[in-house]
Amino acid sequence: MRRIIAALAWFVVAPAVAQAETRWTLVKSYPHDPKAFTEGLLWADGSLYESTGLNGSSDIRQVRLKDGKVVRRTAIEPQYFGEGIVNWGDRIVSLTWRHRQGFVWDRKTFKRTGNFRYEGEGWALTQDGHAIIMSDGTSQLRFLDPQTLQEQKRITVTWNGRPVDRLNELEYVKGEVLANIWYESRIARINPATGAVIDWIDLSPLAAQVRLTDSDAVLNGIAYDAAKDRLFVTGKFWPKLFEIKLQR
Repeated sequence: MRRIIAALAWFVVAPAVAQAETRWTLVKSYPHDPKAFTEGLLWADGSLYESTGLNGSSDIRQVRLKDGKVVRRTAIEPQYFGEGIVNWGDRIVSLTWRHRQGFVWDRKTFKRTGNFRYEGEGWALTQDGHAIIMSDGTSQLRFLDPQTLQEQKRITVTWNGRPVDRLNELEYVKGEVLANIWYESRIARINPATGAVIDWIDLSPLAAQVRLTDSDAVLNGIAYDAAKDRLFVTGKFWPKLFEIKLQR
């Protein structure tokens, strides 16, 4: 069903073609679990964390960067379709797609310690050190209180004045929110104060490199290692995770 909806969305609400693009260089590639339906990706305290989707196989995992080995994981109950994750202190916060149900996990033990509710769909999470930022598949970003996980405000993401729909996986990098656009091979660079898209990062060469024919195997997953200024990207079912360097 999600694949059918996505195909329709592509023809109906695809955003306008970008007029500018941020250049980037490929630094390195790493192995990635080709069975992982990647929904969330983050780097925290020297480790890579990933969440995966699909009913019956969703999980949250800690992954070893150098070889893609899953060193720890916890399954999400099979009735839930797992979505994005974010770290906050010693916690991991996670979303589910259409159940309006979020979870809180202890990052050291992967034990569930809480839950919370939200309206609409849950797609992705990141944080800016002050608030947790959430996407819901529309053109809006929600800002949540990191302690109560209650919504505080929203902004609408636009490009040349037009809303940019299907905001997916998120990462906060150097004062900007980077966002995958579902079913596209571009990442939007968003000003979190105004919602305006600053520029686009076209990663279609990486999508072409993995050579996947499954229509669900789209670019999705952004993680930033602030300590070493490393940016990682991958996709659903991708056999590789890439480190790239933006040329600002």
